Amino acid sequence: MSSHPTDSGEHRLHLNISLLTPGHFRGAWRTTGNAPTDFVDPDHFRRLIRIAERGGLTAVFVGDAPALSPDIAHAPGLGLDPVVMLAHTVAGTSGIGVIATGSSTYNDPYNLARRYLSLDHLTRGRAGWNVVTTQLEAAAANFGLASPPDKDERYRRADEFVDVVLKLWEGWEPDALVGDAVTGRFADPSRIHGAGHRGEYYSVAGALPLPRSPQGRPLLVQAGASEGGRTLAGKYADVVFSAAQTIEVAHELRTDLRRRAANAGRDPDSLRTSTGLVVVVGDTEAQALRRERELRETIPLEPALRQLAVQLGLDPAELTLDTVVTAADLPPADSAAPRSAGFLTSIRSLLEWTPLTGREIIHRSAGGAGHRLTVGTGEQIADAIEEWFRAGATDGFTIMPGDIGTGLEAFVEQVVPELVRRGLFAGEYTHDTLRGNLGLELAGTPVSGG
Repeated sequence: MSSHPTDSGEHRLHLNISLLTPGHFRGAWRTTGNAPTDFVDPDHFRRLIRIAERGGLTAVFVGDAPALSPDIAHAPGLGLDPVVMLAHTVAGTSGIGVIATGSSTYNDPYNLARRYLSLDHLTRGRAGWNVVTTQLEAAAANFGLASPPDKDERYRRADEFVDVVLKLWEGWEPDALVGDAVTGRFADPSRIHGAGHRGEYYSVAGALPLPRSPQGRPLLVQAGASEGGRTLAGKYADVVFSAAQTIEVAHELRTDLRRRAANAGRDPDSLRTSTGLVVVVGDTEAQALRRERELRETIPLEPALRQLAVQLGLDPAELTLDTVVTAADLPPADSAAPRSAGFLTSIRSLLEWTPLTGREIIHRSAGGAGHRLTVGTGEQIADAIEEWFRAGATDGFTIMPGDIGTGLEAFVEQVVPELVRRGLFAGEYTHDTLRGNLGLELAGTPVSGG
């Protein structure tokens, strides 16, 4: 395995933070430090973002799904529109990046491109779009479809969607905004180009009514480990968000994505992987384990079991909490059924190590999210992060607090200083843009004055 150089500080890891509320144990709203209305409370998100910026965290990450959560009886879903929420709550910050999820299946390229470029200008070059293709049945019904498009079609549509968005983001040449008060020349129309796109799914003339981003264009983030997702990421993504339970799975994904980027004519170093890591931090190991048990007890096991069966491609009628599941029981990760290939790969890696019961899978994946769970002191969690980073398994992590109400502050106060002390993380903002703080080149020449 290749390792990351850190002695010179040229390639430190990044740390994003997921703002999923109440946390990645979805029943955490029932515990101390959380409230059931947090997921729609602007003061809640404003507080979290300022804690994250205090720790010098690279970016906040917000998921989204255009449908009511199937688990709404037990936990809040993804409620607020992430772009609207971030535009409001990030006001007054100066360093932290913002990454908002948006579906390429249930959006229009022109409107999405304008919305995210607006967020990027409002943050002076600190915004990114996490593109997902959305496999939810409920989402399809909300947009007049009997069922979601199949996986191949969703990714074919996504490829064209991203292509159009990039054309729109790059439509203004860097010097198109003239701003000459003497002559009255505001902009040079000859340097503003429409998308001029006619394809299988979209016809977009363009151009956007906005100049180029202060960071060249907003960051493009991708989440999806299927063949279609990897192809899309290798072609376009700046950052790839992933799930992995083992170093080997994370390393294979990073190696494969860098190869695909090179095959697409890109510099492999222009792509970053960001591995999801669910954390529960305590002043002592015993305290962290007590908190993890408390959070685990909030999981409604029967609904979690039904969801797990669907995610694993197993018969819900046959999977019980005590059923022992082996890797051989799982379908191929790229099977046609609407499930997450990344989740399957992540859980398969656990089961290849040791068979687990349904209950154990739910507990080991923080209620069925599929991401690795790390419980311990700040030093212990820093050890886990350092091991994967130095092994070359990932470029950084998207931290997913078990409960966001108390867990984010604990991470910032106990884990971040330890990573800074070890020279693994900067702990401060060294650039004005999100791209700069990720160690990525600006996409073209930024607009003068930002």
